[in-house]
Amino acid sequence: MTAGVAALWSHRNSLRILVKRDLAVKYQQSVLGYLWSLIEPLGMGAIYFFVFGVLYSGDTSRHLGQAAGSYPLFLITGIFAWMWTSSALSEATNALTGQSRLITTMNVPRQVFPIGRVTGRFAEYVAGLPILATVAAVYAAHGRIEAGWSLLALPLAVLVQATLLIGLSLLLSAVNVLMRDVERFMRLIIRVLFYATPIIYPLSLVRESELPGWLKVAYELNPLVGIFQLQHAIWYPDEFPDARLLATTVGGSVLVLVAGAWTFRRLEPAVLKEL
Repeated sequence: MTAGVAALWSHRNSLRILVKRDLAVKYQQSVLGYLWSLIEPLGMGAIYFFVFGVLYSGDTSRHLGQAAGSYPLFLITGIFAWMWTSSALSEATNALTGQSRLITTMNVPRQVFPIGRVTGRFAEYVAGLPILATVAAVYAAHGRIEAGWSLLALPLAVLVQATLLIGLSLLLSAVNVLMRDVERFMRLIIRVLFYATPIIYPLSLVRESELPGWLKVAYELNPLVGIFQLQHAIWYPDEFPDARLLATTVGGSVLVLVAGAWTFRRLEPAVLKEL
């Protein structure tokens, strides 16, 4: 694994070029270009705000705590981070099958291709941070939120989320070459994960529900739960995950990274033969 990291570092310029190429190809012949990376999550946020912040505002506000007076900020914070997750997983799954000619001709570590997809979607996430900061500044000016030390949750959230996504991208991209059903299966999994993660609702809603205890434990074993708690904790300190959840999130993300790197290395000969 150390050798793999060293190889990736030595080919960091190749990674940068691949990311720039993917971004250029994704938005070519598009009038709005990179603005689409902002329009889509903002549109989703508007829809969910209408449903849960307007139609069901009474039920929603009872569980939001600090976020009760700034639910739009709570929503778009989670949705921007989710767009990074869902897009990275969708595109990384076919990162090898969709670039077979490049993979078999370029002399670079093959891990560069799935990691490049995660990095490219991270660039889109970063493009949305000024939007989040602007909305947060408006709510802070009206006394709805108090941004302070909790802003330090942002780098931790990004680091843990990147760790998880890179591990999953390595795992899924390699397995998908040998079993093409993985790509189709992931479409369903991504939809399920959106609602099985506290993105548009607070974690307290699950903890205070009447779900069986074992199901609540299983729910919090998902590393994305702690990651999105960290994302929301940027503006709402009460959302910062407790020690148990934080340890589960960090430990689970690192475990996925190790498993993904190991699986990619073991399957690489078979993957190259298939491609």
